[in-house]
Amino acid sequence: MQRDEILTGEGVLLDAQPVSFAVRVAGGLIDAVVYLFVAYGVMIGFGVLAGRTNDDGLVAAFGIIAIALLMIVIPTTFETLSRGRSIGKLATGVRIVRDDGGPVRLRHAFIRALTGVGELWLTAAAVAIITSIVHPRGKRLGDILAGTYAVRISRGAQQTSMLRMPPHLAGWAHAADMRRLPDGLALAARQFLARTDKLHPESRARLGTELASQFSAYVAPPPPPGTHPEYFLVAVLAERRDREYAHALRTAETRDAEAILMHRLPHAIPDPED
Repeated sequence: MQRDEILTGEGVLLDAQPVSFAVRVAGGLIDAVVYLFVAYGVMIGFGVLAGRTNDDGLVAAFGIIAIALLMIVIPTTFETLSRGRSIGKLATGVRIVRDDGGPVRLRHAFIRALTGVGELWLTAAAVAIITSIVHPRGKRLGDILAGTYAVRISRGAQQTSMLRMPPHLAGWAHAADMRRLPDGLALAARQFLARTDKLHPESRARLGTELASQFSAYVAPPPPPGTHPEYFLVAVLAERRDREYAHALRTAETRDAEAILMHRLPHAIPDPED
């Protein structure tokens, strides 16, 4: 089976491979058992509510909300917060990652959960099983639509040198307009940079030039004339990582600020002193 190397933003190289069908089934069965227990608890709550009210509309609304929570909200939330894990995936050592090797985000988890309503719940996982068997990476339909796939970390993590911005390209990189790289291109560049010392000089020069040429279509303006292809690749990847990290920090700060405002008393009433 094809083996991938995923380089995280912290410079940790994960030697992973797409998960086999059997492993995905094992993880899915564990998740199914967990969801059965959750569904049982929801049904008990639904029965209690139905017994205490004669409002059929309220009972129907509660049923719709319970189904949405069970099928979409809970899987999306758990997978987003755990960065591609679930109870079954934790037990089998599996993680869902983007096609470029990065961690999944809310939109990836939501697409997977929303697609799962049809391919997992409504068809008893028949569509997911067939797709996983046919696809070379064992993807189910939700993975294809979300641009993700499941990997199993087989040899643990190996520490590699962290990508460092070349000082002479820092000014250019900070001001450059960088579009989102296609899935797989950033991963290919990271793998290349991690193996440069093991490549034949001619192959190293050829691959570096090819990757730099592909990168140049997504970066403007181009780097200063005479820039070495490998320095160009490192600069783009480092700047891309730093921008994503800065965006994550801003998002966290905004979320914290909104949480503080939500918990403050309204109408300029001062908060009680501790």
